[in-house]
Amino acid sequence: MIEIERKFLVNSSDYRSLAYSKAHIVQGFLNSHPDRVVRVRITDDNAFLTVKGRSNLAGTTRFEWEKKIPVAEAKLLLELCEKDILEKIRYCVSIGPLIIEVDEFLGSNQGLVIAEIEIENEDDKIEVPSWIGLEVTGDIKYYNSQLSKNPFNEWQGSNT
Repeated sequence: MIEIERKFLVNSSDYRSLAYSKAHIVQGFLNSHPDRVVRVRITDDNAFLTVKGRSNLAGTTRFEWEKKIPVAEAKLLLELCEKDILEKIRYCVSIGPLIIEVDEFLGSNQGLVIAEIEIENEDDKIEVPSWIGLEVTGDIKYYNSQLSKNPFNEWQGSNT
């Protein structure tokens, strides 16, 4: 129940031709407090309730608990969520032993593309493909819970 991952900005669409799956995701946050994020997510025909704890200082590791729930219940819970509901298209790419999840955000986060790579140990070395750019692990403005409050397209003076 410990998630270890690194996040990167994506600098080209090369991942699309490498993807072995593609899914539409809608998600909202019942609670986005830094100590405990409670998320409702619908991925195509599946739904999940997820609780995440605070990240470690590096932003790579945190507690995560997830439970599959009926889609009808998830839709009702989305109506109770905080400010903005996120939508994105997720592409899954396999590079050696790693699975890279690439999220193309829609709506008020349109234009933002983030790759997440789950790893076994925090100090694992990973070689990223050329279409992956700047690492943003630990930068909370790229957390989904924050993107729902402060969308990418509203950022001022950003260097992204």
